[in-house]
Amino acid sequence: MSLQKLSHIFTKIVFIALRTNLFHIVFLAFLLTLTSSTLYSQELPKKTIAIPADIQSDSLKIAVKNGAKINDTIKKDSLKKKPLLDGKIKYKAQKYAKLNQKKKQITLYDKAEVYYKDIELKAGIIVIDYQNDEVYAGRIKDSVGNFTQFPEFKQGSNIVEPDSIRFNFKTKKALIWNSRTDQGEFRVKGEITKRENDSVYFIKNARFTTSKNLDNPEYYFLARRIKLVPGKKVVTGFTNMVIADVPTPIGVPFAYFPMTEESTSGIILPTFGDSNSQGYFLQNGGYYFALSKNYDLALLGDYYTNGSYAFRAESSYAKKYKFNGNFNFRYENQVTGERGLPGYSKSNLYNIQWSHSPDTKATPNSRFSASVNLGSQKYFQTSLNQLNSANRLNNTLNSSVSYSRTFNTVPQINMSLTASHSQNTNTGQINMTLPTLQASVDRIFPFAPSQGTKKGFIKNINFQYNLSGRNEIVTVDSLFFKPQMFRDAKNGLQHTIPLSTNFKVFKYFSVSASANYLETWYLKTIEKKYNTVTNAVDNIDRNGFDAFRTYNFSSSLGTTVYGTFNISKTKKLQAIRHVMRPSVSYGYTPSFEKYYNTYAADGSGRMAEYTRFETGIFGGPGKTNSNNLGFSLSNTFEAKVRDQDSTKVEPKKIMLLNNFNLSTSYNLNPQDNQQAWAPLRISGGTNLFKEKMNVNFGATLNPYAIDSNGKQLNLFNIDNNGSLFRLTSANMTLNYSLTNKNSKSEDKNESTKTGTKDNSLFGSTTDFSDRRESQFKDDDKDDKFSEFFKAKLPWDLRLAYSLTYSNENRETKISNSSLMFSGDVDITPKWKAGVSSGYDFVQKGVTYTQLRFERDLLSWRMDFNWTPFGNQASWYFFIGISSSVLSDIKWDKRNTPDRRL
Repeated sequence: MSLQKLSHIFTKIVFIALRTNLFHIVFLAFLLTLTSSTLYSQELPKKTIAIPADIQSDSLKIAVKNGAKINDTIKKDSLKKKPLLDGKIKYKAQKYAKLNQKKKQITLYDKAEVYYKDIELKAGIIVIDYQNDEVYAGRIKDSVGNFTQFPEFKQGSNIVEPDSIRFNFKTKKALIWNSRTDQGEFRVKGEITKRENDSVYFIKNARFTTSKNLDNPEYYFLARRIKLVPGKKVVTGFTNMVIADVPTPIGVPFAYFPMTEESTSGIILPTFGDSNSQGYFLQNGGYYFALSKNYDLALLGDYYTNGSYAFRAESSYAKKYKFNGNFNFRYENQVTGERGLPGYSKSNLYNIQWSHSPDTKATPNSRFSASVNLGSQKYFQTSLNQLNSANRLNNTLNSSVSYSRTFNTVPQINMSLTASHSQNTNTGQINMTLPTLQASVDRIFPFAPSQGTKKGFIKNINFQYNLSGRNEIVTVDSLFFKPQMFRDAKNGLQHTIPLSTNFKVFKYFSVSASANYLETWYLKTIEKKYNTVTNAVDNIDRNGFDAFRTYNFSSSLGTTVYGTFNISKTKKLQAIRHVMRPSVSYGYTPSFEKYYNTYAADGSGRMAEYTRFETGIFGGPGKTNSNNLGFSLSNTFEAKVRDQDSTKVEPKKIMLLNNFNLSTSYNLNPQDNQQAWAPLRISGGTNLFKEKMNVNFGATLNPYAIDSNGKQLNLFNIDNNGSLFRLTSANMTLNYSLTNKNSKSEDKNESTKTGTKDNSLFGSTTDFSDRRESQFKDDDKDDKFSEFFKAKLPWDLRLAYSLTYSNENRETKISNSSLMFSGDVDITPKWKAGVSSGYDFVQKGVTYTQLRFERDLLSWRMDFNWTPFGNQASWYFFIGISSSVLSDIKWDKRNTPDRRL
């Protein structure tokens, strides 16, 4: 075949292929036009043109028919090119998706979406240019001409919300106009943003703020140029602060902001101020160490121009599903006055706080916990870094570190080891147990069947074993952790084996009986000798093991009596129910005089008795036997009233008296002039006004008379021309709470950094190093009308009244009568005010008073606390950004109490 015929056949094949492909393209455009209202989700058309299989077959037939010899080039597929994209592009739209084959573009309109690998793009309108591998997204207008459906560009966890965006799928670069994005607590808006890659953005004329309203923030930082690395850092050029659209001279030539979600180490800027007694100061400056994900450390310090300084170390730690806690150490070197002048003083104060809580699910059979708050006696009264009203008025610091473990044996064994501390900040006395050991073996029922119930005297017989060991130290603040503190320690070990049983008699009476064996071990005892030189009795310590053994018996008989007084089902008060629980108990302890010795009490030869164990931590054995009968009666009163809800059939139950108790005892073997009857103790409590008022009361009635010197006689008061009982003491407390807020309780616990819980009856605690955010809630923040007026003012009021009456020696006086109150009111959704005060009717004076004001300035907050009078008179003002990331941008002013008072 000639070359001319071969050329003619090849030209015909190419013409048929092109004509057929063009038909496919036209048909595709026609289908897109018909289905303009359908939601699309498909792949972009390929940029290469492939010969259809049927056309390839026809071409081959023509060539063979003419006898041509054709090389097989179809396997090589030389017409296909390597795709430029390594993923599929999917898209869809609500109204239509229009294909423009000439411009190589697809236009998606109304709720358009495009997906490519980890990139998501949503907008009102999206134009895909698949020839240049680009996509454009923008807003659309609604029926009233307002812009809606702003673009949203998302890649991974980074989200950008601009006005419009242009993005290249191949290079992954983008141009963004008026972008909006959240980076941690920051919200960033840029005029023009250039996306270099998935980890670097360059922004021109950017504003960043922590305000929730990014388009109209109450403040922002204006940066001319920004380099943003999402999730890592922000580097800016010249930046200044703008407040209410008014530029301020507050600015920096450049700035660096870490943006990682994880904690990072960095400098903590100090607070500058001045004090009347300490002069100018820099406070709460230091360095934060982000040591790991599980723990951190902050080192802070203060310096005052009069020479005072302070140091603090604060650390928090946590391990998921294991434990969490924090540790704080504070030290202050306080200087008052001028050296060489009267009134000059120097003191060192410290405070240690540690809190540790385990996850009970991690180790169900063992638990380690700690709550430590110990330090100098006057730390909370004189600290320069906080005004801790609650701790200053409470006067007691308590600590406890404990470890407990349960051994799942048969019988079960429980063991605990505890170190405790109690410190009186008024007297300076410190009581410590280092440690306390408690161990017990679960009850054993030797005569009970392995299955079934235990009934009767024999089957309920059981015994167990208890071990208690203590090492107790009583010292003062000045001797704390000095050698003398440990020399005066008391320690001992006590073993107890209780044997008990219980059963019923006459069907309605419950009887219990028990016998206890105690063995006490000491490593130190005393010996008393009369010293003829000093004419005094000396207590001589004797080191070495010694022990004594005692035992006692006890039993009780009790029952429960129910009584109902029916009035009328037609009346509001339908019935009154009275429940009585009388109980009679008996206890006997014999005399253990064998453990007593005699010594010369004075030079006259008068002899006295003592036991060498009397100074032991568990005390010594009793010399006289104890043979007592105890009587108690517990009462509760309940009423049935008609429910105000007419749809309910059953009456409503109301508690009239939660408890009304009476108790006394009778000594069957009184010694010498010892009285047989013990004073009658009465106590009770109830809730009134829909359980808003809690009332508790108590009284002590003594049946014996006293002489003119106040000494109690072994003579009944009624036989001394008196009444049946003599009221020796009485007390009553009232607590009343009123509020119009929601009934949901709010947790008002202070941070453990302050060492106390917030009790506004004593006023709030001001910790100058506490950088927590505002306590305002988000309620009503979306209510536009609440910006101008408040139809309902949320408020709460707490009242506490205490009354104590004393008449031990016919003094007949009110020893205590005080009223304390505390209230808070939300004047507006953004204004809060509170007051805490009280009045002492005995001392005739106003108690500790504090006024509190707080203003929510959206992303800012303002506080003012004022104690107007007293030896703690002070005030504190603060205004600053609420967000923790910008907590250093603040201004505060204070007038601390005069420590000389």
